[in-house]
Amino acid sequence: MTIVYNIFYNLAKLLARVIFSMRVVNQERMIESGPLLIAVNHSSFFDPPLAGICSKRGVYYLARKTLLKWPFFGPLFPAMNVIPVERDGNDMSALREVIKKVKDGNAVLLFPEGTRSLDGHLQPARAGIGLVIAKTGAPVLPMRIFGAYEAFPKNARHLQLSQITVVIGEPIHFSADEIAHSSRETYQILSNRVMDAIGALKMP
Repeated sequence: MTIVYNIFYNLAKLLARVIFSMRVVNQERMIESGPLLIAVNHSSFFDPPLAGICSKRGVYYLARKTLLKWPFFGPLFPAMNVIPVERDGNDMSALREVIKKVKDGNAVLLFPEGTRSLDGHLQPARAGIGLVIAKTGAPVLPMRIFGAYEAFPKNARHLQLSQITVVIGEPIHFSADEIAHSSRETYQILSNRVMDAIGALKMP
């Protein structure tokens, strides 16, 4: 971790515990070394840090390029492992950077849904994470965050107090046959499998 990442990592952990009484279920399933894709449901602006602090190592994130223009925080985002992506999400340069980071043995957090849910319910997966799986062969760790939508949904103006629970699933390992064919159909099948695994995670 960079110094900046470490500072905000520890600050996020503290705030998550104090404000949201955050708990992590199945922490022992977290993979702390080697290439990894962390696949998470997306319903709140808080999802990236809430998922990232579940790992003891630095995690890479995708974030809109416009966020880098924010005062104060914007210039710090690169040191916080942010990979900038165009707003429409169809940014192949960002996907190539994700693939490189994973192949180099890093953990990258991705949202299979692509964008935040408007109602808190799971959305269909997009093909992007399937492409990264096919190009890297990396294991995928499904993760589901409960309570973040109630705390700060999309377009909300005020923070609501809500307990946050993060449930970590069993790692998914894809066979060579499953990732052998490079096609959008294959990518979508892989993405759907990941989304199904996220959907199967329930509150204990």
